[in-house]
Amino acid sequence: MIPQGGSLTNVTVREVQQPSLTWGVDFTTGRITGKVDGLAAVRQAVLKALQTDRFWHAVYTFNYGHELGTLSGRSPIYVQSEAARMISEALLQDDRITSVDDVQAVVQGDEMTVSFTVVTDFGSFREELNRGV
Repeated sequence: MIPQGGSLTNVTVREVQQPSLTWGVDFTTGRITGKVDGLAAVRQAVLKALQTDRFWHAVYTFNYGHELGTLSGRSPIYVQSEAARMISEALLQDDRITSVDDVQAVVQGDEMTVSFTVVTDFGSFREELNRGV
């Protein structure tokens, strides 16, 4: 039987916030610690995204992870400006994160330290990343 009539013009579409409940991971031991939600879940997502190189793992989309590995061997001024952009770009893919503020990148020798504030729907927190360049 072929459907007759009907239209999608009268349908109301609602955007529903998905829960952020996920398994908690202890990154030092590599073990599952239970479940986390809210700000703790976003903090864990930030840590995971900053540990994952973009475009290297087939299991992740090209929107996930960071491109900080491309900064190796570059000038410190370039590294400072691009690190801030790359971290913001990597984290803003998560719709629970509204902004990445106060990004400060410092390069000393072949080490880079980037500190920043992640503003989310659940609150904000300060994070720091150390990486060789």
